[in-house]
Amino acid sequence: MSKQKLKGIIVPATTPFDTAGEIDFSAVSLQIDWLISNGVHGIAVGGSTGEGHTLALDEYVKLVDTAVDAVNGRVPLIAGIITDSTRDAIKRGQMVQQSGVAALQVTPVHYLFKPTDSATIEHFRAVTEETGMPVIIYNVVPWSYIEPELLCRLMREIPGVIGVKQSAGDMKLFADLMIMADADHLVFSAVDALLYSCYALGAHGAIAAILAAAPGPSVALWEAAAAGQLDKAVDLHERILRLWNAINGHNLPACTKYAQTLQKIPAGLPRKPMTMPEASQQSIIRSALDGLGLI
Repeated sequence: MSKQKLKGIIVPATTPFDTAGEIDFSAVSLQIDWLISNGVHGIAVGGSTGEGHTLALDEYVKLVDTAVDAVNGRVPLIAGIITDSTRDAIKRGQMVQQSGVAALQVTPVHYLFKPTDSATIEHFRAVTEETGMPVIIYNVVPWSYIEPELLCRLMREIPGVIGVKQSAGDMKLFADLMIMADADHLVFSAVDALLYSCYALGAHGAIAAILAAAPGPSVALWEAAAAGQLDKAVDLHERILRLWNAINGHNLPACTKYAQTLQKIPAGLPRKPMTMPEASQQSIIRSALDGLGLI
């Protein structure tokens, strides 16, 4: 799968867990069909919205295989990797390298300690070389945050690093990255509150939790921005922002699942200790979805 095919609305799917905390694999396929029916351009599994940090290796591999089968080549599929060591990142990548995924989405280490710049470079170099897979850096961990200069160096020095999912809410950092990156570097936005602004700055698309909560309006916003339909884009931005304000928080995956459930998608439960949103937050989510015409 060439990186040129990775563009637009790439949705980080949620992972449906049952009351025992086990993955409901039948629901994975139903969610993927729903996302594709809403016109999305790609799907990612095993990321933070998908609670990938909670998945054991065997669960992770089965989730990726299930998603590959469900997608059935209709859109590109990205496999997320959230680990705290180069060894474990390589192991996960190697376990899915023959599955048919288009790329790996790999975080920096997410525990407390931050590697040096040279160690970060070698981490991503080893992952790409040992797996033979294209890698999108998931730049999300606050204490291991990669600044735009180092991101561009990673993309230039390591052929397998094809892009970045930029998750900081700081639009100055996003803008800096866009002007520093080369033309062939893929930059996806995960600045959920300001996706329209990121598209205006030249983002190649988005991989963001809000897309899983409202895939149809998110595709419409991408298309309106591409067509220069300012009034339509601003209207969609404002209504999507209300939903983002409703779901954003420490229980974001759970709130995303609740939004999906209200749209008749069997999103299941979050894996404990995360819990579903309380009644007051549910009401705000319901109102925001109603404002988007989704319920």
